[in-house]
This record gives sequence, structure tokens and C-alpha cells, in this order.
Amino acid sequence: MSKIIVIVGPTASGKTTLSISLAKEYNAVIINADSTQVYTEPLIATAKIKENEKDGIEHYLLDIVSLNDDYTLYDYQKDGRKLLDKFISENKNIIIVGGSGLYIKALLYNYNLEETDNTKYDYSKYSNEELKSIADEIDKNNNIHINNRKRLERYITYYKKTGKTIEKTNEIDNKLYDFVLIGLHTIREELYNKINDRVEEMFNDGLLEEAENLYQKHYKNFSNIIGYRELEKYFKNEISLEEAKELIKRNTRRYAKRQYTWFNNQMKDIKWFNVNYKDFNKTIDEIKKYLSC
Repeated sequence: MSKIIVIVGPTASGKTTLSISLAKEYNAVIINADSTQVYTEPLIATAKIKENEKDGIEHYLLDIVSLNDDYTLYDYQKDGRKLLDKFISENKNIIIVGGSGLYIKALLYNYNLEETDNTKYDYSKYSNEELKSIADEIDKNNNIHINNRKRLERYITYYKKTGKTIEKTNEIDNKLYDFVLIGLHTIREELYNKINDRVEEMFNDGLLEEAENLYQKHYKNFSNIIGYRELEKYFKNEISLEEAKELIKRNTRRYAKRQYTWFNNQMKDIKWFNVNYKDFNKTIDEIKKYLSC
């Protein structure tokens, strides 16, 4: 019987390192669940695993579309479930790793999606209050908080494209697969320091050159990537390079906070482990011991 292990947590928490170790332990394949790592072009900005770091482990849903392509949540769900069903039928162990909570939710739970058109909607002119009012007109029982702007936009967009409403949370919490959820977290100050250091490393590894090269090619999803969107302002002479760097650090920290909050609220059965950055092997050993019980 296939064993499915899901690794979640905020950016820079050590998910990739853990996934390789567990994949070796269980002779498993790895399925990516990071929405930015499906793109082929970004490498440094998305902290994507390098070929020499894969250690011979097969990776899937990684490097599959261009930044110029549209790849929806529905596409990911469809492709991911096809892979899951294939590996389960082959009795293959599976590691799912990533920080995109909605991708994981859509993949593993009764999250019904339909193929939709790729029309983009601009909500920038609307306030949160106006978006909430539109959502309430669609369904007054939508239960979306007025400050959750992204969810409001997604809810309205889905209705515009399908004529249907996204199912309520209590209807999408039913698991479609048998899996174990592992979460990585640490105290905020430690994580934020780790993020700041990682951004510095990215610049040392060539983030600026990578971003400039892709910016000149005018990829339509370029500005959806943290690291690129801030440097775009620098390329346009709107801010200095140092300001861009600080923005990347700030936005990455904020993203990490949102990730942890989302996982904590939306996926209640996660077994959380404190990350030991000084000796990550201790964290790995603790998790392996838990999984062997």
C-alpha cells in the first residue's frame, strides 16, 4: 500500500531538505506543491531545488510550464490527481512538498473545480468593502472576511467564470486520499532571520541577473513572483536596488506569515515540528521517528 507524506510550512523552513531525506527513507517520488515552481524559467527567485540536489529522486509537477503560460489551480488538481492515482496503483510511496496551501487542498481534498477560461479580472479599483458587497450579492452566506481580499477576488472570479460558487469550507474538508501531514515551523524571529539571509544568498547566486534577463522577455506572469515584482520597480527606476532588496525581504516575511496562518486555520490535522536550524538532522530524525510509529 502506498504511503503518502505531505510536508507543509512557510518558506525557508526546510521543506525541500526534509523531502529529499524522506524520499530516500521510503523510496518515494516527490510531487511539487509550490505554485511558483511549476514554471520552468525561475530558479533562484523560487528557491527551486537544483538538479544536483535531487540526489536521484524523481520530481513531478516541477518545471512544467513557462512563465508565459496560464496554469490554473484546476490544471494542477487534474495533473496531480492523475499522478497520485498512477503511483498508488503502482504501490509507490509519495512525498508531496510545498508551501501553496490551496494547491494541496485542491489536490487531496474534496475540492471541486471545473475547467475555466483564462480571462483575467482587474479588481484594483475596488475597495475591500466593495468586493465584500459583490460577494454577498452572489451568496450572502459566503462567510468570507472583509479583509481577506485574495479570497474575495478568487470567489468572485470563480463565479464569473462558472456561474457557480466555490463550495463552503465544511464541504471541502473531506480527504480523498489517505496521507500524513507534517508541518515545519519555528519562532518568528528565527524564521525571519533565515528569510533575510536567504534573500542575500539569492543575490549572491545571481537573482538580479536572472530577473533582468526574464524581465526583458516580457513574460506575462513575471510580476507574480516575489523577487521579480520588486526588482521590476528597480528596472523601471522607481526604487533603488537596496530598496528592492528590502522589499523582497519584507514581502517574503509577510508571505511566510500568511502561509503559516493558512495552514494552521485550513488544515487542522497537521503534526507540527519545531525546526532546529543549527542541526536540521535532529528535526529530520524526530520526524522519521514519528512516521515510524
